[in-house]
Amino acid sequence: MVLLKPDAVSRGLCGEVIRRFEQRGLIIAGMKMLKVSPQQAKRHYQEHVGKPFYPDLIDYITSGPVVALAVKGNQAVKVLRTMMGATNPVDALPGTIRGDFATQMENNIIHGSDSLNNATRELDIFFSKEEIYE
Repeated sequence: MVLLKPDAVSRGLCGEVIRRFEQRGLIIAGMKMLKVSPQQAKRHYQEHVGKPFYPDLIDYITSGPVVALAVKGNQAVKVLRTMMGATNPVDALPGTIRGDFATQMENNIIHGSDSLNNATRELDIFFSKEEIYE
């Protein structure tokens, strides 16, 4: 599960990020642009409830459209996480998505699931079963 966050959409970076995934051999099995509702945002970021930055996460992810992607492929979670780079873009290496396109923790371009379990949970928030293709 990947979300191209509002800053990626507003800056016109979605095509470039998707191109990188496809060049790497990953398969886009589902894709849509949407405005994340507060309810979806709260479900998505449930592990951060009570943390000082939680309200800012909710405000940001609901501030504009995102592109949600269901991505498949060999070791997809690990490959995507490596391609994304460190969560804090200041620490992300050049050549990674965050290293090439982001400079602030608050606007770090992309979210990617950190495990298969979380990917399944997050996909259920943003996609119906019929929207993900083999």
